[in-house]
Amino acid sequence: MADKHKHWSLATFSHDGQTVAALEVNGIAYRLKPSLDRVGLHGQDQVSDLFHDWPRALAALHKAATQVQASDALPHAPRLAPLIYPGKILCAGANYFDHLAEMGMPGAKKEDQRLFFFMKPPRNAVVGEGHTVHMPIQTQAFDWEVELALVIGKTARNVTVEQALSHVAAYTVAIDFSARDHNRAPDTFYKLDWVAGKGHDTCCPMGPSLIPAEFFGDPQQTALKLAVNGVLKQNGHAKDMIFSVAEQISTASRIMTLDPGDVLLTGTPAGVGAPHKTFLSVGDKVDAEIAGVGKLSVSIQASR
Repeated sequence: MADKHKHWSLATFSHDGQTVAALEVNGIAYRLKPSLDRVGLHGQDQVSDLFHDWPRALAALHKAATQVQASDALPHAPRLAPLIYPGKILCAGANYFDHLAEMGMPGAKKEDQRLFFFMKPPRNAVVGEGHTVHMPIQTQAFDWEVELALVIGKTARNVTVEQALSHVAAYTVAIDFSARDHNRAPDTFYKLDWVAGKGHDTCCPMGPSLIPAEFFGDPQQTALKLAVNGVLKQNGHAKDMIFSVAEQISTASRIMTLDPGDVLLTGTPAGVGAPHKTFLSVGDKVDAEIAGVGKLSVSIQASR
């Protein structure tokens, strides 16, 4: 059980031109590799390495968190996305009742909805905090969505809802940035273009760290907030999801195998910019926060 262990999280930093994975304990980041070497788990240089055998890594991390040494502490360094090499990034669309309502579907019932997913490119979309997000080229409708994200820690294929959460290794904060104007294709047969709207470089920041699932608890019992330039825009709760996190994992696993290190974004509550035609500009600061995980802050840079 979680209360038997010292709480810790996983993070990744940029230090001296190198990508350095870290074990965070009591607000201090310790280099991951020597921390795990000390307890007999070798060859784990990056956070992504841990998911190849998450149960073994989890046991070692619990032990390592009680044996961290000051000599392994990282000096202050820029924080990257905690998992900079995810596998697939699968995103649940329109998965909160209040978000459906603000987007033009008030009074929606779960039994009338179909859970659908889209994907983001893992190598190019994932960034960490700071001056990291670039406007998509030629967009005039750049929008925000705070989302609870999870990392798969055990292969999931056709799992039941009851089994689903046992496949989750950790949770983090994500922001699904969207080019709403690129998403729409009203004059075409297919009407929507999810790649053009959602697949842009730097448009899936994640962080600040990965919280192990056993420390996080029930994912439906957490609050989500997002502010733009200090003004609160989204203030929702995961209990208002149409399809629970467990239902999402189960459904996704019937479509494709979810592999260790894959990431799932679970939808966003009301408060996005599109209904009011209020969109982001270069220089804007976006702060996304999820209770039990932390705050992820990014600022918007010019297109590149």
